[in-house]
This record gives sequence, C-alpha cells and structure tokens, in this order.
Amino acid sequence: MSKVHEKSPKDCAKKRFNINKFHKKFFFSFSTFLLAILSLVFLVWLILHPKKPQFSLKDVNIYQLNLSDSNLINSTVRLTLSSNNPNKKVGIYYDVLQVYASYKSQIITQETSLPPFYQGNEETNLLSAALDGYQIPVAPSFGYEVGRDQRIGKFVLTLKVIGRLRWKVGTWVSGRYRFNVNCIAILPFNSIPSGPLSSKQGTVCSTIV
Repeated sequence: MSKVHEKSPKDCAKKRFNINKFHKKFFFSFSTFLLAILSLVFLVWLILHPKKPQFSLKDVNIYQLNLSDSNLINSTVRLTLSSNNPNKKVGIYYDVLQVYASYKSQIITQETSLPPFYQGNEETNLLSAALDGYQIPVAPSFGYEVGRDQRIGKFVLTLKVIGRLRWKVGTWVSGRYRFNVNCIAILPFNSIPSGPLSSKQGTVCSTIV
C-alpha cells in the first residue's frame, strides 16, 4: 500500500498567505514606480509651467457677404493670424487647427483646416486662412443686423480657431490639449461700400487651453 501525503489545513493557509503576500508586494512596487513617474512629470510641469500660446489678428478682408431671400448666405473671408509661443523651454505641436468666422453668434463660413506645424521656443508664425461659406442658413434677423451695422458704420466680425496641441519639453511630449482662440475684428462699414470690407488693425485674441 502506497503512502498518501495530505496537506494539512495549516500548510494550505501558509501557501495562501505567501501568494497574498507576493501580490501585495507586486502591487506596492508597481504603485511606487507609477507614483514616481507621475511625480517626475508633475515636477517638470511645475518647474516649466508652459504658458498658453498667444494669437493676434493681423488683417481681415470680407470680399463677399450675400444674403438670399431664403435666409441663406454666401461669404468669402480672408485673414492673417500671428501665433506666438512665449515659452523659453517649451515647444508646441499644433496637431489640429480649424478656423471659421461668425457674425452676431451666427456662423457665416465653413470650418477651414490649416496645416499642422511645430512651433519652437519663443517663435512666431504667420497663418493665412481662406474662409468661404456657401448657402449657410442664418436667422431671419441677419439682414436687419447687417443693415444696422451699415448705418452705424462698423461691422463686427468674430474669428475663431479651435484645435489641439501638445507641449514638448526636451524629448518628452505631452498628450493632446484642446484650445480655443477668439478674435474680434471691427471693420469700417460705409453706407456705400467700395471694394472689400478690410481691417489691418492688429487685434489681440483671447486663448483658452
């Protein structure tokens, strides 16, 4: 007859204790490592503290703003923006840039995408955009608002940029952050306009990251 070896409840309890101890040790080591990495990233971020990019509107021209009887608008807008990175040690990747124009909170052009680019430390770039709108629906009051601005002699146009960016510190690159840029342009609007509505007065835009 062969001898049967049976583990006592004490041995099973000891084995379960060792497994639990290993899992706890592994979890503690992993948590410590992850915390160290996050602390390092936060420390770098805290020391450098990237400043949000600065945008300004250099010039804007409205070549077309035609409203049909069915409250549909065709528009043509051309503009130039200046983008500045104020950081001394942080670069910026602009992955997504979309520009559009609005009037009295009503969108009058389609969104136009600009090519992505990298902006180095304390670098400034000029961005040109051609915005067009075709058969865009607007509120019935649109024509009245334009007529009122024409009598006043000022046409207030809002230019917006929406996109996503990444910060670059040395070889480290952050995740994507959304940003929004809002520019207000005031264009002279004569009672009998000749040529496009134009403004070459520099306007500082507000930026939210």
